[in-house]
Amino acid sequence: MAVVAADGSVEAVEAQKVVGTSLNVPGFAPAADSTPRKSAPADRRMEPLPILELMKLSRPVSWFLLAFGVWSWFIWITFVKNLWKDGSGLAFDDAGDPTAYFWVHLLLAVASFLLGTAIGVIGFRGVRALRRAAASEKPADSSSAS
Repeated sequence: MAVVAADGSVEAVEAQKVVGTSLNVPGFAPAADSTPRKSAPADRRMEPLPILELMKLSRPVSWFLLAFGVWSWFIWITFVKNLWKDGSGLAFDDAGDPTAYFWVHLLLAVASFLLGTAIGVIGFRGVRALRRAAASEKPADSSSAS
């Protein structure tokens, strides 16, 4: 492989040896005569590690995240309903137009609602994965006991 140096000259560069394990972030070991780089060129980059496939949530954590997502739906929808019906004059001025207070709190509610939904989805996927894992283990255990 050829590389163009800063002065315009073309130099031959040996392929770098990949180091690391599946438990850590793989890196590239530079050849003895090459200058270390922060990352490999695009044609030699490794595929990303499937770290999400290795992640496992415990049953209590999965249920907590799912409950947090449901709580978020209940709390923030109720908050927006109450904000919409606000009669104190904070959310709407005398002409009935929304105030800065209304827009800031609506933005807060929408952001919290979306984050709560994402957290709830993670919890739901964790609960579903645990149920699938338990269902796949039961037939194997009963057949090996016979």
